[in-house]
Amino acid sequence: MKETASTHSKNAFLVASGIFLSRIFGFLRERAIAHYFGNSFLADAFKAAYRIPNLLQNLLGEGVLSASFIPVYAQLIVQKKTKEANQLAASIFWILFCVVFSLSLLGAIFAAELTAFIAPGFSGETLSVTIDLVRILFPGTAILVLSAWCLGILNTHSKFFLSYSAPVIWNLTQIVVLLFMAQKAMGVALIEALAWSLLFGSFLQFAIQLPQVFKFTAHLWPTLKLGVSEKAVIKNFFPVLFSRGVSQISAYVDIWFASLLPVGAVSSMSFAQMLYLLPISLFGMSISAAELPAMSRAQGSQEEINEALKERIVSGSSRIAFFVIPSVVVFLVLGDVLIGLVFQSGAFSHNNTLDVWRALGGSAVGLLAATVGRIYSSAFYALKDTKTPMRFAFIRVFLTIGLGYLMGIRLPEYLHISSMWGLTGLTASAGIAGWIEFFLLRNALSKRIGDIHIPARLILKLWTISLFSGGLAYLLYKIVFITKLELHVFFAGALDLFIFSATYIVLAVLLKIDQVQVITQKIQRLRK
Repeated sequence: MKETASTHSKNAFLVASGIFLSRIFGFLRERAIAHYFGNSFLADAFKAAYRIPNLLQNLLGEGVLSASFIPVYAQLIVQKKTKEANQLAASIFWILFCVVFSLSLLGAIFAAELTAFIAPGFSGETLSVTIDLVRILFPGTAILVLSAWCLGILNTHSKFFLSYSAPVIWNLTQIVVLLFMAQKAMGVALIEALAWSLLFGSFLQFAIQLPQVFKFTAHLWPTLKLGVSEKAVIKNFFPVLFSRGVSQISAYVDIWFASLLPVGAVSSMSFAQMLYLLPISLFGMSISAAELPAMSRAQGSQEEINEALKERIVSGSSRIAFFVIPSVVVFLVLGDVLIGLVFQSGAFSHNNTLDVWRALGGSAVGLLAATVGRIYSSAFYALKDTKTPMRFAFIRVFLTIGLGYLMGIRLPEYLHISSMWGLTGLTASAGIAGWIEFFLLRNALSKRIGDIHIPARLILKLWTISLFSGGLAYLLYKIVFITKLELHVFFAGALDLFIFSATYIVLAVLLKIDQVQVITQKIQRLRK
């Protein structure tokens, strides 16, 4: 069945809607955690403990599984090879099941060694609590990998909303347990209750998708058959696995460095990442996730396939820029406003807000590269080329490690400033490395399929109206809402962000930033 541009837009909207819904509940979860634990050692322990077993989900879950499994599975569906498609789905499920639960068991056994290696700055009660939490959380992340398998099945059949909104129940479970247990427990007992709720929520997130999955798969009888399709998935799997694995190294290096900074650095970086990932998920992930199955189903001559890819990349990149550029300005100019709105209450003070802003401001450096880069990687995966993104990921990670040490650890010492500014250096270094990876991906893809640049005029307009909107909102917040009206940080932040968004949209209309027209003109030039 031929898919139209409106179909692609609808699919991207469904992905974005599901992600947005899950992110809203994710923010509520993080706000609850911030309210009860602030940036304390317990918050550091929980954030570090979550990231350690989360390696399983990041390596074997959504990104890797989608890039290796969906292209092969989608081709079988297009060719109406239903039996082979069902067999492939079952084989991959049971292979994943055996792998993730074996690794989960090993992770629980060696939790102490893993924690000491990844967070060498932890000691005393912080270290012991982190180890206990790691043992609880490992099985939960294993279940989330199986949930990613459900996502791959549903996405291929254009059922996007359920798979991306399923994490709502995962977040909701933690919120309910935390609110309930806060009346009965505190300290270590409360943080352990939160960890158990994460495990239970992971199971619910997986289970809620199964009825829909069973509509498209005939059976899931245990099998480890390795046919032609299964071998193709595994062949694609390892380059993407190494690519994601290399990417995860930088994330764990950040924890390694942050654990050497004062108490609160690890949790501050985690809270900042929650906000940083929102535009990546809503715009970069939603568009690239919706396009990957469609690009994988493209048929015809290589020239026709290349033209289809160019259309989707230019269109998707322009849409991403429209939303991400103002996000960058918000993070840099209005970061404290946003963080205060989302997290500042209870044990989470204004000083905590400033610490998180340090990390969030550095993250903004590479935000545009990270989001647009996702659609470039999806194009390579659709072309069944998983090695090129892997090579560039290696380069990015090596740069992140080197720059992270220099900018996050050494630079604050050299400048004789608070070591908490190392958070800015750590996140900014990842952004700089991300831009280098972005240019490598774009140049390699352009050589292969042709020009894929976002129109320069569009970029200039978006930066201009974003900076103007940010400057206006900043002045209103500092001079009017806080100083003169003395509004509460929550209401002042909500009003200020509304004014920023309204100003940006009005200016976009006045400057006639018609994305459909811009994209259409660009595509016409590409076809010529």
